[in-house]
Amino acid sequence: MKRDPDQFDFFSEPLFPVRAASERIDLTRFRSRLKREMAKAIRECPYDRPTIAARMAQYLGLASISKAALDAYTAESKESHDISLVRFKAFVRATGAVWLWDVVVSEDGLLLLEGDEARLAEIARLQQEQKALAQELRVLQSKPVTIKRRAR
Repeated sequence: MKRDPDQFDFFSEPLFPVRAASERIDLTRFRSRLKREMAKAIRECPYDRPTIAARMAQYLGLASISKAALDAYTAESKESHDISLVRFKAFVRATGAVWLWDVVVSEDGLLLLEGDEARLAEIARLQQEQKALAQELRVLQSKPVTIKRRAR
């Protein structure tokens, strides 16, 4: 049975949700959310905090990053300890939590595509363009073409 496109499925979430940019930037809410999601990434990571800190230091070319610094980056109570973009990138690599980039860009109406997903988006764009060209061609073909031959 074919599903009606106007009927919603309560149990299905879109793989690529359509997002709109937030009207205003709520830095406090963003900071809390990012810290919570980073803490989640640590919980889901196969490495412990000292290993994650060591991996971050290696990516950054530093002698070390303390576990305390990592804890401060993920503690909601530490509002003055925001992670820099460079350190965030090292954190993502150290934990393997590339989904964190989607958390960062989602409030701006953006969506993270990973690897071959970008090709899927390009296919859909070209299919949309192909449909538009087919419609334009149908309009042009709907009127008869009168050819006037010149006598020689």
